[in-house]
Amino acid sequence: MFTDIAGFTPLTQTDEAGALQLVQDQEELIRPLLAQFQGREVKSTGDGFLVEFDSALQAVQCAVELQRRVHERNSQDGVRPLRLRVGIHLGDVQQRGTDIFGDAVNIASRVEPLAEPGGVCVSEHVYAQVRNKVAHQFASLGPRALKGVQEPIDIYRVLLPWAVGETAPGAPSLPRLAVLPLANISPDPKDDYFADGLTEELISVLSQIRGLRVIARTSVNQYRATSKSVAQIGSELGVTSVLEGSVRKAGNHLRISLQLIDVASQEHEWSANYNRDLEDVFAIQAEVAEQTAGALRLQLLKSEQEAIQEKPTTNLAAYDAYLRGIQASQRLDLLAEADRTATACFEEAIRLDPGFSAAHSALANHLIAVMGVTRPAKEAFPRARALLAQALELNPNSSEAHMALGNLAMQADLDWGRAEREFQEALRLNPSNSGAHYWYAQLLSVLQRFDESIRQYRLTIELDPLWVAPRATLAWQHWLEGDSDGALALAREAVAAFGGSPIAVSTYAALLLLAGRREEATAAVEPLGRSTDPFSRLNHAAFLAWSGKPEFARAALQEIEKGAGTPYVSAGLRATFLMLAGERERALDVLERDLREGDKTLWAHYHSFVFDPIREDPRFLSMLRSIGVPTTSLPLRRVAPAK
Repeated sequence: MFTDIAGFTPLTQTDEAGALQLVQDQEELIRPLLAQFQGREVKSTGDGFLVEFDSALQAVQCAVELQRRVHERNSQDGVRPLRLRVGIHLGDVQQRGTDIFGDAVNIASRVEPLAEPGGVCVSEHVYAQVRNKVAHQFASLGPRALKGVQEPIDIYRVLLPWAVGETAPGAPSLPRLAVLPLANISPDPKDDYFADGLTEELISVLSQIRGLRVIARTSVNQYRATSKSVAQIGSELGVTSVLEGSVRKAGNHLRISLQLIDVASQEHEWSANYNRDLEDVFAIQAEVAEQTAGALRLQLLKSEQEAIQEKPTTNLAAYDAYLRGIQASQRLDLLAEADRTATACFEEAIRLDPGFSAAHSALANHLIAVMGVTRPAKEAFPRARALLAQALELNPNSSEAHMALGNLAMQADLDWGRAEREFQEALRLNPSNSGAHYWYAQLLSVLQRFDESIRQYRLTIELDPLWVAPRATLAWQHWLEGDSDGALALAREAVAAFGGSPIAVSTYAALLLLAGRREEATAAVEPLGRSTDPFSRLNHAAFLAWSGKPEFARAALQEIEKGAGTPYVSAGLRATFLMLAGERERALDVLERDLREGDKTLWAHYHSFVFDPIREDPRFLSMLRSIGVPTTSLPLRRVAPAK
């Protein structure tokens, strides 16, 4: 790997001290990474470095992490931008003292200048080794004639998510928009719900424009009251435009201020102030969508214009209750309380306006979302089914309703064909529906169509880059496909990006243990044992049990029987702990009873490594056949954990 500071030579002629400071900054950024990715600094080249690695994967991971840290540094106010180029090649070298020589070194040095400032380029040899093992995609630059090299070599550019406009090869270059949480400047702080709900509605209305990709609320919610600049937010989300503003609600009067900002130029593409009565809120949303489409030079289809102009309800009290329900349903800190509040609000909206399709869909999706957390499936699914029948009768073109129907077909009915059709219809109606991409990916994984599943998870991440669940699950897909190196790389990236997220930590630790790296796994999972979150502690207990301490599984089972601090634990999770406790027959009994009388959760768990000891058991195979999932051996490369 070669690195180089772009524009260094001319800078030394105008500001030598500044140029030398950039060299020092580069050293401080790269040297700690070499230890992390097992790289050896061969030498400094003045304004860059020559580094060798044990593997191409580690080299690419190091290069991407280096450019990410450089990007974060450059986002700070008052710093001179450091613009690095990085080039990587794979080949044999000759060692002479502390230096290395050979064609591989020469080729790497020729690949590096082909990278854009802030970018990473790799040779075809590197690309062949890592293309399915990292979270980032690549764009081909075609064959390039390199000085001192007889034959042209294909070169690939790594697509970095913070580089605005980076798209996969051959993908349409669609504008990408983030709607930041609107600031509540109302006299009553309790009107936060209205600002939150209006943000969600703007995301929903703008998603009707098929030529636009709109970032999901899961990611934009993290920028509430942020001090980050539009440039930094745009880079982190990979968007071309940002819509931001404020809302003031006083009685029946609204004042909404909005501005659409181009991330690259920092210029306003349009801005407007709306002083209207509350009953005009839907007209405001339609105007915002039309002005945004115009500013981004998007031609609205007739169907899109009709969808944007459509009023979801004429009852403002129902709409107010609906917005309160949206805010409550997004609360993750007090799940049981939020469930009660959201359910009551959506029910009130439906009572006030029985023809309010979006309220029916919202309540159905909420019930499905909390299923398995605050209530069992047998309670949630029948009611959700009735709500969705009504929602689609009122609005057959509701992407949210079709997504929820897909979930019901998958989770309640185990009807994989109907589930796939519903998810595809949801995405046809709204390609920006990140939830539909995510659940479709889950379905494809259940059916062991891992290549397709990986693609859907990647599309989910593009639309919701700060949602941890698809990133962690993507790592598992790579493991299930047999790509252990890629799985570990993705899980490591998720931990780096999301810190102490329980799903990221438990995924990374489990994959480390599967790879036989027990000490690293134990260190990685240790924070979950100190958590007050019951599911984090159950994950920690599962890890300890699988690593050779079954007593932790037995203790977890006792805790589950007592309630485990959470209202609901699925049969699949109970069976998991029974397997870890060495009670295989009881685990099979629980799964069979669940298929006869319960929530039928085997579909979500049968991939799990804990079921490997019974994967060929006739009872287990019979259950898999009964729910219509593949019974062929999973294409895994598993390494049993050290005892």
